[in-house]
Amino acid sequence: GSGKEYFAKALHEAGQRRAKPFVAVNCAAIPETLIESELFGHLPGSFSGALAKGKTGLIQAADGGTLFLDEIGDMPLALQARLLRVLAEREVLPIGATQAIRIDVRVIAATHADLQMVVRQGRFRDDLYYRLAGAHLVLPPLRQRRDLPWLVQKLLREAGRQVQLGPDAEPWLRAHDWPGNLRELKNVIDYASAMAGDGGVIGLADLPDALLAAAQVPGQPGQPGPTASGEAADAAAQSAEAQLLLQYLRAARWNISAVAHQLGVARMTIYRRMKRWGIHEPERQ
Repeated sequence: GSGKEYFAKALHEAGQRRAKPFVAVNCAAIPETLIESELFGHLPGSFSGALAKGKTGLIQAADGGTLFLDEIGDMPLALQARLLRVLAEREVLPIGATQAIRIDVRVIAATHADLQMVVRQGRFRDDLYYRLAGAHLVLPPLRQRRDLPWLVQKLLREAGRQVQLGPDAEPWLRAHDWPGNLRELKNVIDYASAMAGDGGVIGLADLPDALLAAAQVPGQPGQPGPTASGEAADAAAQSAEAQLLLQYLRAARWNISAVAHQLGVARMTIYRRMKRWGIHEPERQ
């Protein structure tokens, strides 16, 4: 989730091979029984279940361009030997063929694992590792990146709505640990964009509850405050938005429909925000 494939594609598009194919292969997603046929291709009738017209392998499909092998550490040992030959000889031998096909590909391999440790454990060939390790690049997790504001703005533009991040919500995004990296950030932005009111500003109440519970922002606790009812409401409001919502509710004599109309949101949104901040309507006398 740190953007390995995006980075590999950026390398491809920045180089002289950009007009040629970029072929991405997730070695962990292809069943072990099919990965050999997918990578190397096969001739018609070369094995039970082979396509009648044969199949061009993904390695050959990347000829002239870039082959991106994601999660290379999950490739079976037997196929590692065949891949090593492809890299060394610059040729590929489809299943059932007797003559190899010359290819010219640049290979970029990626993994989430410590590949040197996997080599020491005997689950990855050391000769293949050293053949691949021409340049070793480490992509930092999202929590260590300094371009989070730029990423947020980019995802907001792609969300399909004219929305912007409010000043109360931004500290929570900065404080979150982002264990799901870019995938988690995209889901959060998509959710918040959908929940934002007609004003198009993402506030605290529009962020997922799980994010607010996990992130700890100084002076802005992630957990809901104590019950807010009657005179105790001022002590319970722990954010500017909670205080503002309380003001609207009091002015409207706790008419939820009226407050929702004033704020341009659905009634259920008001109820959800009240629940998040622990705001309860005072008991009527």
